[in-house]
Amino acid sequence: MVNCSSLIMPSSMIIFLMVLSHFISINGRNMTWNDSFVPLEIPGNKLRRDAKAIKLASRDFGKIINIKPNAVLYPSSVDDIVNLVSLSYNSTTPFRVAGKGRGHSIRGQAMVKNGVVVEMTSLNDVIKNKNNRIRIFKDPELGFCADVGAEQLWIDVLNTTLRQGLSPVSWTDYLYLTVGGTLSNAGISGQTFRYGPQISNVYELDVITGKGELVTCSNKNNPELFYAVLGGLGQFGIITRAKIRLDNAPTKVEWVKLIYYDFSAYSRDQEKLISINDDGLNYLEGSLIMDYSPPDSWKSWFSPDDVAKISSLLTHHKILYCLEAVKYYNYTNTINEDEDGDKLFEGLSYVPGFIFKKNADYMDFLNRVRVEELVLQSLGLWDVPHPWLNMFVPKSRIMDFNQGVFVDIIHKQNRSTGPLLAYPTMRNKWDDRMSAIIPDGEIFYVVGLLHSAKDGDWKTWDNQNKQILDLCKRTGIQVKEYLWNQKTKKEWILHFGSKWDTFLKRKTQFDPKMIMSPGQKIFN
Repeated sequence: MVNCSSLIMPSSMIIFLMVLSHFISINGRNMTWNDSFVPLEIPGNKLRRDAKAIKLASRDFGKIINIKPNAVLYPSSVDDIVNLVSLSYNSTTPFRVAGKGRGHSIRGQAMVKNGVVVEMTSLNDVIKNKNNRIRIFKDPELGFCADVGAEQLWIDVLNTTLRQGLSPVSWTDYLYLTVGGTLSNAGISGQTFRYGPQISNVYELDVITGKGELVTCSNKNNPELFYAVLGGLGQFGIITRAKIRLDNAPTKVEWVKLIYYDFSAYSRDQEKLISINDDGLNYLEGSLIMDYSPPDSWKSWFSPDDVAKISSLLTHHKILYCLEAVKYYNYTNTINEDEDGDKLFEGLSYVPGFIFKKNADYMDFLNRVRVEELVLQSLGLWDVPHPWLNMFVPKSRIMDFNQGVFVDIIHKQNRSTGPLLAYPTMRNKWDDRMSAIIPDGEIFYVVGLLHSAKDGDWKTWDNQNKQILDLCKRTGIQVKEYLWNQKTKKEWILHFGSKWDTFLKRKTQFDPKMIMSPGQKIFN
């Protein structure tokens, strides 16, 4: 794909820009709308300013931040987005633009004050056949690939690829997110230690830069933009298409959970398991169970007898650590291969007798969080504030983190309203040329404090998060936050560390007027 600025623009697009320009007045660096602006006069009613559109674009999954844009673009084609960004860039007083997928940000990262939010999933609404934007093919050099519109949900990508016996290899725990949204962050889950994050499994992208240019990029073609955008928090442009790695899809999984009360044994066994290469696990995560943890946070997976057994152990140790491991298989595998999977757990230091297994379909395993979501929705417990704190913790300080955070802060405060995750992953599965930031060291831990403020009191959890971050800063635990929304430029510079100069250079190159994704609060 060539730079769109070198093409002759269709007359319909020229009309779109003329009408849009007619109704917009610019004040400073923010866009303000003429009081007489009528959304229906925009061709196709793509640019909306009605209360419903503004409200939807003003909130996200976090339910903490409320930022109102001046308008919302509902594109019916990639050209609509190109034209919007071009209009801003070519104006003497640009307005800001933020691409929004499913809005699963936590702190307003996909919002924009006095600018325009682009509802990427609108591209699905106007395309009768979604599969037109999910194309499966075999590349002579790369093997099987999926060419996917960035507005597509990962669950739709999975369903489409499975019909051909194929599957992406790296996932997030929740599949109802857009491809462009997760690639703008990193896309992590229990597969990351083996296959890398989702950004490590992309071959090519189409990106609308902050200059309004539609550019195709890869590690060989426009590589600077390619690496900038992957994990780039939307700062350099809006991803509109991705070519993703596929592999043969398994059909079933062996799903195992092991219980520990000694964190050192728990972490040691996790690190041992992720170090096994070819015949090792395909997925590994871990979580904490507190003696006051709500039932919906851990009990549903286990049988009633197992719940009673674990609960009895919990009364004695107050905190348990649950290692969760998955091995992929096909229905054609022999039982001996299943037995080989059991050998992975020999010699581990879990509590004797506290290993629990079940078999599941591959699809059911990957889509497990959706089942929980539907239950919580039925109880009115999903659409609540989510003051989450996600971070990467160096292996060298994970024992200190366990004592200082899990034991001395979270458990002592005697409140828990969501999963607490802690599991290791490997640095060698990440590409340092990408914008995503991870700690030093060959192994680091993914920690997720996924609280839900069911009573609406998110500030209590927010205060706890600040207490945790203050502890890490005070004791020198150099964590790197994931899905972070820093409040000062100094904090962002500290976050990016040695990558800051490169990040700034790329911003100047691809978004010199600082139009894109102001909700991250990096440059705006």
